[in-house]
Amino acid sequence: MRRIWRIVFLPVLVLVLALATRASAAPVSVARAPAAPAADVPQESLVELREQGGFAGVDNQVIVAADGRAAFSRRTGPVVDLPLTAEELAVLRGHLANLRIGPSEARPQGADFIAYTLTHQGHRATRYTLPADWQPVVRFLEEALEKYWAPD
Repeated sequence: MRRIWRIVFLPVLVLVLALATRASAAPVSVARAPAAPAADVPQESLVELREQGGFAGVDNQVIVAADGRAAFSRRTGPVVDLPLTAEELAVLRGHLANLRIGPSEARPQGADFIAYTLTHQGHRATRYTLPADWQPVVRFLEEALEKYWAPD
């Protein structure tokens, strides 16, 4: 029994250590095709949210136009283009009234971080930790993405 343990466990341990050493020594860069452009959303957007990164390869985008039409997309699947309700648009505008984009944040060390990029009133910034005034906007747009985006 002890011999089987050595035969099975030691090669697996060596492989895991070799992969861990290799991964930490040379960062791997994966090229990804750009996300599909939002369909039929006018250029004058009210707000845009882009979430990218993490081990899962998140790539979500929500663009809301000034007239309330919105485009929702994920890394896979179609772009869904439809209007927010008048109530949803009013809530979003209320959140946006308190939003200050501010400066971008430096990319943190490590691999499992989500980059949140918000664009509003000609200002764009990317953050990895959400400031208090970003949280209601990001939460609202994430909930709208869950509600309206369909995989087929």
